[in-house]
Amino acid sequence: MAPFIHQRHKPPRTLSAPRELIVACCPMRSNVNLARIVRTAGCCGVSRVIACGRPRLDPEIVRDALECVALETHRSLPPVLARLKRDGYAIIGIEQTTESIDIHTYAFPRRAVLVIGNERLGIDESVLALLDAAVEIPVFGRPLSYNAASAADMALYEYCRQYPCA
Repeated sequence: MAPFIHQRHKPPRTLSAPRELIVACCPMRSNVNLARIVRTAGCCGVSRVIACGRPRLDPEIVRDALECVALETHRSLPPVLARLKRDGYAIIGIEQTTESIDIHTYAFPRRAVLVIGNERLGIDESVLALLDAAVEIPVFGRPLSYNAASAADMALYEYCRQYPCA
């Protein structure tokens, strides 16, 4: 068996078409979480992230993701989501609810907005009312939910697993 040769970074895979996924973040308590979400969006080929509140990105975390990810800021998320829904996007929240669907069985629509909730409060009721689906990531211990950036990472990865080349 030939030895493995260390390759620090391989070039990105080529998408056959731009991803039809948008990440929308409720106001975050931590700009570190937002920066991690933007960085993961860049790695996944997602070109649009919407943030509410007063977002600031840590350049050490985001690194070169802003070369391919457009960060939009808005005062409030519901009007933006309502417009995207009218434009044909499914609004999918990563949240634990009474009707949430396990991420292991959920088939993401190709054209979707992935809504990430606040670290402590989750997704606000006004945003929950706009969701087409709530998807939960099972927790097997404590605490009872994942960090917002970690949950976004897992959901983005699952979307990309389902649509590997757009």
